[in-house]
Parts: sequence; structure tokens; C-alpha cells
Amino acid sequence: MAKKQKLRSEIDDKYKWDLTTIYKTIDDFETDYNKAIQLVKEYSNNEKNMMDSGKNLLKTIEDDIKISRLINKLYMYAHLNSDSDTSNTMYQELKGRVLNLDSEYSKSSSFVIPTLLKEDYSKIKQFYQEEPKLLEHKFNLENIFRYKDHVLTDKEEKIISSFDQILGNSEEIYDTFTNSDMEFGFIKDENGEEVELTNSSFSKLMKSSNRQTRIDAFKRLYNVYASYKNTIAKVLSGDVKANVAVSEIKHYPSALEASLFADNINKEVYDNLINTIHNNFEPLYYYFELKRKMLGLDEIHLYDTYASVIKENTKEYTFDEAKDLVMKALKVLGDEYIKDLNKAFDEHWIDIYPNKGKVSGAYSSGSYDTNPFLLLNFTGTLDQVSTLAHELGHSMHSYYSKRNNPYQYSNYKIFVAEVASTVNELLLANYLLNNSTDDNLKLVVLNDLLDMFKGTIYRQVMFAEFEKKIYECEENKQVLTHELLSNIYYDLNKQYFGDKVVVDDEIRYEWMRIPHFYYNFYVYKYATGLSAACHIVKRILNNEEGAVSNYLQFLSTGGSDYPLEELKIAGVDMTKKEVIESAISMFKDYLKEFEELYNKINK
Repeated sequence: MAKKQKLRSEIDDKYKWDLTTIYKTIDDFETDYNKAIQLVKEYSNNEKNMMDSGKNLLKTIEDDIKISRLINKLYMYAHLNSDSDTSNTMYQELKGRVLNLDSEYSKSSSFVIPTLLKEDYSKIKQFYQEEPKLLEHKFNLENIFRYKDHVLTDKEEKIISSFDQILGNSEEIYDTFTNSDMEFGFIKDENGEEVELTNSSFSKLMKSSNRQTRIDAFKRLYNVYASYKNTIAKVLSGDVKANVAVSEIKHYPSALEASLFADNINKEVYDNLINTIHNNFEPLYYYFELKRKMLGLDEIHLYDTYASVIKENTKEYTFDEAKDLVMKALKVLGDEYIKDLNKAFDEHWIDIYPNKGKVSGAYSSGSYDTNPFLLLNFTGTLDQVSTLAHELGHSMHSYYSKRNNPYQYSNYKIFVAEVASTVNELLLANYLLNNSTDDNLKLVVLNDLLDMFKGTIYRQVMFAEFEKKIYECEENKQVLTHELLSNIYYDLNKQYFGDKVVVDDEIRYEWMRIPHFYYNFYVYKYATGLSAACHIVKRILNNEEGAVSNYLQFLSTGGSDYPLEELKIAGVDMTKKEVIESAISMFKDYLKEFEELYNKINK
């Protein structure tokens, strides 16, 4: 009989995050909320004279910071309380009110960037002399003026803005269609029981020990997608067309470069990632051949590549044991890091256990004026121990960014967001491999690492290459039919899986089930993030001079520089193939260790 989930009120306070550090009472929240309403109403008064003097520009910026900080703090209180127990409608209502206020503020402050960009940057330089405090915002102002060549007239910008919702409609249509309207029927699982096949259950079924279950799930899912190939091709094509059109209108060389512009990333970084992977397929091919042998198959098909070759790890950990493992693993980051890390536990940043109404999953979330809180749903598995390490990585990155920067530079970019979390995961895995006496546990850790590298380095780069190819087709005026999309995707699978894997025809339709293709060149960041983390971890574990101090300095940069420059502080140059190669080298090392340990246990 399934164990009934506890109510929120039944969870001991020592296992909950302490949100009274944000607001002690609802009355305190309401006081700040009313203050924010008044500040938002007054903000538009800055529009008339913002560019009259350096003093006025500084006031406009400082007013913006005051409002943004306040709204972020209000949102954190409402959002975190709401996620703790979604059945509590009071916090849902508070969250809705804050989101509405934020929307109002976006409208009232929309004049700022267009007004700035009507001027030449030489006027801003003059303002620096008039009002030296403006220099505290120099990096942000320079970054805004990078967009000057890509901003249109007020009338043109308003026209494009009025179409924003329509231009972004493809993702919404795709999500609704694939998650609500599509049905895949039922198949038999390894126990011979009928189970519903869904996009969510597919991943679990592909790991089934029963090959027929894997075959049935694979063929059924992709055959259903294939029956909607014209519709989904039209939806994706529409999204690509919209992004290409906007990039052309705004004078970017390509849609890819328009997407990379915000992070100031050179196109060569994207191309370097793909080219380096193309030159390093052999370890992946070896991985699949090894899996074929371990599964005892004459030939390995795509539907076999997710099947597990090891026993499931059933060991359970208490939260205190998980904490102890993570703290020991991260000790290599130095005494200061560990001292600061303890604050997460001592100051109740973490909401640990599941309860009825609590949102699922895990995350780290906070604002400049709050702690970087962690939501967990800890159940004692090894995966949950790794999740604790991962989310603490995010929280420590946020903590150092906030502590070492003024508000305007306290948020790091998405491009580097997964680096600190992945560093923590890798350090935990290495600690377990070096300190555990349980060979089966080590095998599980190695297997999880291999899956991470396969899925994050190789698979995400294949996705990134698919995106690049289809956008180039659109920019070269080719029609993105379902045949073209499917053929490009099938050929990429042939390349990435190699000759020793049977690339089943159904895989040509897999592009239809990947929502990331509507995120406009996002997936490559997964691969660059893991590669950067591998490079950092190798430096730390090899005791390279300055490795730890450089890394902690990187964590402290926040958004004070562009992502590529920040990573260089940690010894990572993403323009060089060596960074990607260091990740592949780590994959090869883990692969060798996995094979040797597997053979030792199964001899």
C-alpha cells in the first residue's frame, strides 16, 4: 500500500525553508507591495527628462533598481510559499498580484532602452564626466548600446512588438498538441501488464529490461508522431520562419547570430563545439559497442541504447547522510566555501521533504534581498543525493554573485548557469568513486556519468547541429517540408551513432518530440556548460595552481562581464577545442573504468 503524503503542517519546521527571513508577516509583505505600486506609478515621470543630464539618467537607473529589487523580493516570498503548498490559495493570489504588478512595471519602464538608443554613446561618455556615479553602470550601458544597429524606429519596433505573441505562438501550439491532443495507446510492460504510452512514460519504458517492451514503445510512439508529420513540420517551420524574419529585419547576419548576440557569443564557439564532437565520435561508438556486448545482443538498435546493463541501486540515504557526503565531496573547494555552504543548512535555505501540494522536482531560487533557497523532494535515493549537490551549486553561485556585486551585476547569464551545479555533481561522483568500497555503487555512479556525457555532450550537440542545418535551409529559401526535416535528422543519427548501431527508420521522426527546437538555439548551452565544468573539475582534482581560487572568483563575477570572459577567470576558454576535448577525455576515462569494474564484478 502506497504511503500517504504528509500535509505541509505535519512536516517539522527544521526540515522547511525559513521564508520569514523575507517577510515576517503578510502585513510586512503588503507594506512593501503598496510601496511598489506607488513607485511603479511614479516611474514614468522619468521619461520626459531622462536624457537631459547625467544626474537624471542616474536617477532613472536607480529608480529602476529600487523597483526591480522590491518586486523580486515580493515575488520570491509569494512564489516560494505557493510552491511549498499549491493548495494554499492565499499565496497563489499573492503571486498573481506580484506578476500583474511586474507586467505593469514592464509597460511603464518600456521607454528606457529606446530613449537611450536614440542618442549616441558619446553623450553617455559626457554624462560620466558630469555624474561619476554613472560609471557604476558602465558595463550595462555599453551592453545596451551594442544593440544600436539592431534597433529599428519607434514605429517599426511597436509593429514587431505587437506581433510578439503571434510570433511566439508555435511553441504554445506544439506543447498543447503534443501534450494534450496526441494519444499513443497502450503497450505491455516487462511484467505483461497494459500500460499507457505517453511522452512522459516513454523514457522509462525505453529503459525496460524487456526488449519487446522497448521495441513496442519505440515503434508505437514514432509511428504516431509520423501520422502528424505534416502538421508538426508546419508548426516548426513557422517558428523557424518567424525567427529568421525578425533576425533579417533587425539586421543580424543570421538567426543563429541573433540568438548568440545577447551573451556576446561568437558564432565560432557554436561551430567549434560541433566540429570538435565530429572529430571525437570514436568514444561514443565504443560506448555503444560495449553496451551491445553487455546486453548480449547480436546487434544493437536505437531502442536498446537506453537499456540498463547494471542492477538498480537500492541503497537509501538519510538527509544527514546525503549532507555529509556532499560536504566531504566539496571539501576540495576550500574552507571558505565549506563555511559558506553550511549556511544553507544552518539558516534553513532548504525545503527538504515532499508534502501534499508541494511542487515536484528541485530548484534553487532567490533574489538579491533573500537567501538562495532550495526546493527538494528528498526521498533518499543516490539520485537525490546528487540533486542536493547540484542545487547547492546553483545556490552558492547565486550567493557569491550577490555578495560580491551590486544589484545590477548580481545575476549571472544562463550560458554559465549550469557550470557550478555540474561541478558539484562531478565532484560528488569522483568522491564516491574514490572513497566507496561498494563496487556495485561505483558501477551505478559510473553508469550515471556515462549517461550524462552521452546525453549532454553528444545528444545535445546533435540537436544543436540539427537546428543549425534547418535554419540554414530556411535562410537559403528551402522549404522545410517533413521529408527534408526527417532526412536531415535521420542522417545526423547515422553520423552520431555510427555503423555498429542499427539506426531504425522510425528515428527520423524523433525531431517531432523535442520541445527544445522551439527555444531558438538553446540546447548547445547544455554541452558547453558540461564541458566547462569538466575542465574546471580536472584542474581542481589535478591540484593545478590557482584552480580553486580561480573557480571561486568566477562564482563571484555574477553578471559583471560577458559569459566567455567570466569563464576565462576559471581557466576555461570556450573558443578553444581543448575545453570540449577535456570533457571527451573524461568520458573516455569513465568508460574505461566502467568496463574494467563491470568485467571484475561479472567475471
